[in-house]
Amino acid sequence: MTSQRGAGRGVRLRVAGLAAVALAASLGLSACGGDDAGASDGTFTAGHSEPDHLVPANTTSSYAFDVISELFDNLMTLDRAGKAVPLAAESVTSDDQKVWTIKVKPGQKFHNGEPLTAQSFADAWNNASYGPNAMAANEYFSYIKGHKELNPEDENAKPETDTLSGVEVADQSTLKVTLTDPFSQFPQLLTYPAYAPMPKAGLKDLKAFDDHPIGNGPYKMDGTWERNKQIKLVAFAGYTGPRKPQNKGVTWKSYSSADTAYTDLRAGRIDVLQTIPSAKVPEAKRLLRDRFLPRKMGTIDYLGFPLWDKRFASADLRRAISMSIDRQGINKAVYNGDYIPADSLLPAIIEGHRPNACGELCTYNPSKARDLFGKAGGFKGTLELYFSNAQPTYAQWMRIVANSLRENLGIQDIQFRQVPASDYFSMLRERKEKGPYRQNWEADYPSAQNYLENMWTSANNRMGWTNKEFDDLIAKANRTADPREGIGFYNRAEDIAIREMPMIPLWTWAGQGGRSQNVDDVTITPYSTGLVAHEVTVK
Repeated sequence: MTSQRGAGRGVRLRVAGLAAVALAASLGLSACGGDDAGASDGTFTAGHSEPDHLVPANTTSSYAFDVISELFDNLMTLDRAGKAVPLAAESVTSDDQKVWTIKVKPGQKFHNGEPLTAQSFADAWNNASYGPNAMAANEYFSYIKGHKELNPEDENAKPETDTLSGVEVADQSTLKVTLTDPFSQFPQLLTYPAYAPMPKAGLKDLKAFDDHPIGNGPYKMDGTWERNKQIKLVAFAGYTGPRKPQNKGVTWKSYSSADTAYTDLRAGRIDVLQTIPSAKVPEAKRLLRDRFLPRKMGTIDYLGFPLWDKRFASADLRRAISMSIDRQGINKAVYNGDYIPADSLLPAIIEGHRPNACGELCTYNPSKARDLFGKAGGFKGTLELYFSNAQPTYAQWMRIVANSLRENLGIQDIQFRQVPASDYFSMLRERKEKGPYRQNWEADYPSAQNYLENMWTSANNRMGWTNKEFDDLIAKANRTADPREGIGFYNRAEDIAIREMPMIPLWTWAGQGGRSQNVDDVTITPYSTGLVAHEVTVK
């Protein structure tokens, strides 16, 4: 949700999604004040950033997911424990993890009255996968057989077909999906917003659909998307699924300033804010009291190394830098002590996380760091540190890291490279960075695979790191039907990445939101879909 990705199988750079995570505290494009929220009409208002698109497969932005996840019911959804459970599907089953049979619940319909069928999903996935359509989430469908044929190596070449060979509509309510390889996490992948269905009316005019999406979820559009202002949703009377709204609607209001959004929350002009600016958190805890909404999260910050630069080739150098960073000290100085210093490549909410898996390599130890630094032969030249300008906290903790490297390792020539957020991820994709860089990840779905495969495998990582044993273990885990056995393979792969340390885990974010006095029953999940809007009650 949404964070950055490397280029490769199933994980093309999620510029929008990563920007979404990176911009979590800068919130949107245009501030909109207005009448007090929580009006007597039974609707409520939530503040967030302006989405980029509302066609489900054409965005990887968590701000777009806020809206899309309420307009659409995917085949599967995540329960409170982060497990994939059926939503629009009756069942999703497989005997070999490669060929999957999906049964769609009968009697469902889109907001325009069009019946929801297996074909609705097939059409949407074909549209998303067809290379010339340039959908932002195209690579999320690369697990399905036939995706390669829809995306020729030559981007100027027209594909010979426009349908996925691995997607077969067996009957009105049955899909048979064949993957390129066995993939046990496929039910989790089906929870991702890009896998939402599309009505035939929407596929005829995607531009109009972006302004006024026609979904199958608990809410429908109330008018069209008011760009840079707001998106109004109302409860869909014809909804037959399990997420029946407990309110009459939600308005998503766009902001360009986190501080302005927080001020409006305090004043009751909006009812829900999912991310309160770090600098305002102590005040928010004091003023909001039981309306301050802390939550666990799966977003982790990392420090990556450009391994194509031979100066960073030594694993001992990378380990030395890791052990020179006082994670807890930075947490207290920058994040009010609310973040969780990393002890693993995975956050604690993800199954497969092992407390202290990173051990001493993620523990502040200047003496041991100096020993490793000497063993690596030190560092020559200017050390450049890269980060975006999306949040002031990035510069704050990078300065602390730089001071630690000067004091603990004697690296004196350190330069900061603060890059505009709009350019940051394209810079990383093109490998223009010349030194360690800030990277983060927010789970698309809560699986160890979603972190490890997308961030560390040779085909996908940004570091230029290759390790066949790591890749083979991830592939074995993906093929394994037994979840416990799969976790074992993921953990063994994680141990290799920790030992080599091509990217340093730093800390897991803390979710810090708030609500007004006008609403209750507000739940914000740690997953990419965030606010559970349909459960909110309006006083």
